[in-house]
Amino acid sequence: MSTYNFDKQTSFYSGKVRDVYGIGNDILVMIASNRLSAFDVILPRPIPYKGQVLNEIAAYMLQKCSHICPNWLLETPAPNTSIGKKCTPFAIEMVVRGNLVGHAWRTYNAGGRTLCGVQMPNGLKENDFFETSIITPSTKASQGHDEDISKEDIILKGLATANEWAILEKYALQLFEKGKELAAEQGLILADTKYEFGKIGDTIYLMDEIHTPDSSRYFYAEGFAERLAAGQKQKQLSKEFVREWLIENNFMGKEGQIVPEMTEEKIQTISNRYIELYEQITGQKFVPKELSEKELFEKISESLQKY
Repeated sequence: MSTYNFDKQTSFYSGKVRDVYGIGNDILVMIASNRLSAFDVILPRPIPYKGQVLNEIAAYMLQKCSHICPNWLLETPAPNTSIGKKCTPFAIEMVVRGNLVGHAWRTYNAGGRTLCGVQMPNGLKENDFFETSIITPSTKASQGHDEDISKEDIILKGLATANEWAILEKYALQLFEKGKELAAEQGLILADTKYEFGKIGDTIYLMDEIHTPDSSRYFYAEGFAERLAAGQKQKQLSKEFVREWLIENNFMGKEGQIVPEMTEEKIQTISNRYIELYEQITGQKFVPKELSEKELFEKISESLQKY
């Protein structure tokens, strides 16, 4: 994907998945690429329509959750692009978990009962529901791996004040409840997700994407209880199937490990899974849209004139 140069552009940052342009002092342009990241490593081949899927789900979800807290989004001028308010980010991710799955399960299965300072009860099985949703934050690394951190250490290290943490915790749990409700309407269970927040002045804003397959894990509700009782794998919509494929092929982002070959078939499968999640979570048919790089630049530039 090309790097652009917009009028009044003040900064550019290329993340694992998104390219972010600062415009003046208070506007951001976020272009969701088709890059695929797992274990904090960008995999060698892009996934068709992934950027559009992520951007359109995020916009849909931000709109559905806009009554809970302020969010950064102003508009989506192109399928894979969002324009929004520039916030000063908190250097933490608010990871909310409704089910014992993924990193939480790996910790639990290895004998751990505490995650990010949160106690997990004995006697749980993989994919079991927690009695109440838990928050297990991580640090937001600009490079390398994000790391687990407790609420106490967040406050101690000055990543958020006690008052800010109380607001972040409240917003994250309310957003998760709304996310679960929206998922249930579509026959899904939102098992876990992450949120990022920032500030403009003294106001805390929800930033970035929410409830997308890159930031969340969904199970199909139909047959969930039966699979759980039988100790079977859950049918899920998330990026976890990519991680599982990598683990099976001895890749977890560690030094010396090699990413397995991404065949055309594997790339198409991953693309189809992203599109499936879009249609399942929104209840809308996915309409692939392809813009040339020139068209994308022109659409964004035209929208930026308003701001």
